[in-house]
Amino acid sequence: MSGTPQWFTPEDEVVLARRGVSLDEAMRQLRTLANPPGFAVLDRPCTPGDGIVVLDDARLAACVETHAEAAAAGRVTAFVPASGAATRMFKDLLALLAEPGPLAPEDVRSAAAAGKPDARALLAWIEGLPRFAFREALARALASRGLDLETLRAQGPWRPLLEAALNEDGLAQAQAPKALLEFHREGVVARTAFEEQLAEGAMLARDGEGRTRMHFTVSPEHRAQFEALLARARAERELPGTLTFETGFSEQHPATDTLAGDPSGGPFRDPSGALLFRPAGHGALLRNLDALHADLVFLKNIDNVATGRLRGETSRWSAALLGLAAQLGATANALAARLAAGDAAATAEAAAFLRDSLGERDVPSDASALRAMLERPVRVCGMVRNTGEPGGGPFWVRERDGRVTRQIVESAQVDAGSAEQSAILQSATHFNPVFLACALRGPGGSPYALEGYTDPDAVIVTRKSAFGRDLLALERPGLWNGAMARWNTVFVEVPLAVFNPVKTVLDLLRPEHQA
Repeated sequence: MSGTPQWFTPEDEVVLARRGVSLDEAMRQLRTLANPPGFAVLDRPCTPGDGIVVLDDARLAACVETHAEAAAAGRVTAFVPASGAATRMFKDLLALLAEPGPLAPEDVRSAAAAGKPDARALLAWIEGLPRFAFREALARALASRGLDLETLRAQGPWRPLLEAALNEDGLAQAQAPKALLEFHREGVVARTAFEEQLAEGAMLARDGEGRTRMHFTVSPEHRAQFEALLARARAERELPGTLTFETGFSEQHPATDTLAGDPSGGPFRDPSGALLFRPAGHGALLRNLDALHADLVFLKNIDNVATGRLRGETSRWSAALLGLAAQLGATANALAARLAAGDAAATAEAAAFLRDSLGERDVPSDASALRAMLERPVRVCGMVRNTGEPGGGPFWVRERDGRVTRQIVESAQVDAGSAEQSAILQSATHFNPVFLACALRGPGGSPYALEGYTDPDAVIVTRKSAFGRDLLALERPGLWNGAMARWNTVFVEVPLAVFNPVKTVLDLLRPEHQA
């Protein structure tokens, strides 16, 4: 690849400009696709006492108290990425639905006995139907077709059950975002993941006048449904002076999509000759987070919600991490201000704070360098004991300049061909549940420009296909790993009770999702 704009026509430049993508940025993406940065270099996993903090009861209580003061002052916002589609939740069921035949119970049982995973998934789904929160909605959808849920469940065929649940002319679960699926039932009331997040937010982000600040990133085609659900929640739960929802929505900006690359060089083009753009992963949402200009933010995944009986433990630890982030941010800002004012005594204090509270290993002695290290966003990331869930974890990573820093690393960022690196990856004792608190304002209360604290090399390049041809896809630095790589970082051990993800529909049958 030449690295010159010859890859783009004048028409391409118009398309790029409309999206808000400069020619330089487009060329940078193509150069990255052609020559991806190397893998992350793991030094060792972070463990309790070596990169992971374990809060004792006294410190936990103090952090919770700090959160209470900050929340009452209106400083806390909950930020929840909620645009993710539920399609993967139903992968096995969709595979069966794509096959011919009525899905007779005896055929499915025979396939399950032979070890077919999708048949086993369907048997578990059929058995668990009475316990799913969406059971009543499914029964109504079937009744509108002249069918009875329990009769079909007992006698078959089972295809009509799947069609009513998954297809667009039924509940359309396979096309909906996870946020809009009914996750939990309490009594006769079924609640979506979005509504459960609102309930958590009311415990975490409510100020002294009852205002609860939350922000959800959504897909444009589903925004109206989110707004309708929010209106319903307001009608059911709001009481002025006690609880009101100040809830905002935003969409991933087109400028954050990345160009697809042709494996032979240059941009990938569709059959009409137009450039192909692809969503660039959750790292694209850094722009949405930045646009909030928020103070203290708690970030978690939309599908990580438990039933009401378990909400207290999640809220306590969310509050603790926010309180700790607030404490660390305030101390860093105060020390940075003293250094800026020429306070000589602040130099030693700043160095000690960076070492002892922020866990930095390479601390300079120069006042201006200390200020640069202090004046960064803060993230306090909860880490749970490793239970074998797929995803990232906390590691000490060796940077290109030789420094060793704490980072959240995804398995895709690690060289699977290296026995040494694979062994370090497998030795991780903790897992990243995406349960983190952020302090986003510097000295004087000005919000940080978050784009300036990313690691641009923490991208992932993969091979995909479109229109029957291979392409190269570029994923931006992940929101909670590469996009926050240059933040001041503290990892804290949190209990497994705060991690209740729903990756497949059968996860909703776990005890933490049952009333």
